[in-house]
This record gives sequence, structure tokens and C-alpha cells, in this order.
Amino acid sequence: MSLTRTAAIGLRQIYLYRGSPARVLPLFAWVAIDIVLWGFITKYLNSVSAAGFNFVPSLLGAVLLWDFFTRVMQGVTTAFFEDVWSRNFLNIFATPLLISEYLSGLVMSSIATSLLGLMVMLILATSVFGLSFFVYGAMLVPFLLILFACGIAMGIVAGATVLRLGPAAEWLIWPIPAMLSPFAGVFYPLSTLPRWMQYAAHVLPPSYVFEGMRAIVQGRGVSAFDLLMGAALAVVYVVAACWYFTRIYRHAVRTGLIARYSAESLS
Repeated sequence: MSLTRTAAIGLRQIYLYRGSPARVLPLFAWVAIDIVLWGFITKYLNSVSAAGFNFVPSLLGAVLLWDFFTRVMQGVTTAFFEDVWSRNFLNIFATPLLISEYLSGLVMSSIATSLLGLMVMLILATSVFGLSFFVYGAMLVPFLLILFACGIAMGIVAGATVLRLGPAAEWLIWPIPAMLSPFAGVFYPLSTLPRWMQYAAHVLPPSYVFEGMRAIVQGRGVSAFDLLMGAALAVVYVVAACWYFTRIYRHAVRTGLIARYSAESLS
């Protein structure tokens, strides 16, 4: 694998963002709106709830972590969609570029965009609403890493799905974080869910993150087994996502789909 070719994919995204302020604004605008909205909701809940319980680390922290996951996933899919919108696949894969290099370039782009969104969220949540990340302690790092790996996996799967079904399938991708959030238990314990939803939740790495976050806020320790389970599932998801993308790409090349990729292809 060539680091130069991998960096070229990331460099292309830098040129796109540098030449288009309209692409830069969504990187932090939506996450900022979410933090402001939920920040005021938590302040209101603190004012009307019983004394002694602080909603900021439980609700606002959950919003921040989930927005980070969403931003990571969308960092991969948006970089991929740039090639969809410009119908650039034939040009890219006519080069010696490997699938691993292409996917690594998408991940590099996602790292840059998600870090920018994370910094904006941290600044707003800390300075405006008083969210102290010392509450979570050192566990914040593995929480973010698990969500990052899972977001990367979801982004790669989303890209592969659009590659297989065509650009019209793009609208199937954007709702994925909203569809996963009820199962991940972002705002409530998994015990709140029906039994069948709990089974689904236990195969989602983010569910272990948010259960761990609530355990810390409530003064309990984080289960090392649950944390390792979430990390292991995230790694499995990344490997499976890369395998899935590679298989879809080979199918597209073998059938000629990549050469006739158009907005009408949804089959």
C-alpha cells in the first residue's frame, strides 16, 4: 500500500473544501446547533428537576458523543459521495490505486472533518454549558475510539451500498444514524427497551459506550468486559465493512457497473 496514493485521496478533499466555503460550513454548523439546542434543554431540565441531579453530563454528553459518531460516518460517506456526484470512479480506479489505499484516504478525510466538529462541540459544551469532561475521566478516550471505529465501518458500508445500488440510493444512507440511535440507547438505559431491541442493541458497539457513560455519571464503575466487547465488535465491524466494500467493488468491475454508473441505476 502506497502512503503517497493514500494521501492523494485526502489531499483531493482538502482542495475541495478549500475552494468551496459551502462545503466547510456543514462540518461544524449542524453539530453546533445540536449542542446549543440540547444545552438549553439540559439547563431547563436542571431548573425543574429535583436538586442533586445534573442532566448536563448525561444528556449533553450523550449528544456530543453521538454527534461525533455521526460526523465520523458522514466524513467517510461525504468524501465517497464527492466521487459519486462527479462520476469520477472510472478516472480514480483507472489508476494503480488499490482499494485499501482508497478506503484509507476516505478514513483520513473523516479524521480531519470529525476532529473539526469535535473541537467545535467541545468548545461550546465546555464554555457555554459547563460540561466538564473530567467527569468521564480517562474513559473518554476509549469511548471516542469505539465510536470512531464504528462510524468508519458504517461509512464504508454506506459507500459500498451506494456503489452497488447507484447514486439514487444516497437517500437511504443519511437516515442511518437516526435509525440506529434508538437501539444504541443514546439517551436512556438499554433496560428501557423491549427484549428484542435489547438483543439488537448488544451487537452495536455504541450501546456499550453509552451504557458506560451513564455508569460513570451515576458514580458506578465501567465494566471492563463491556468495554472490551464494544471495542471487539467495532474492530469486527471495520474488517467486515472493508470486506463488503471490496466485494461490491469487484462486482461493479466484473459486471461493468462502474463504467455505466448513473443516477438512474438503482437495482
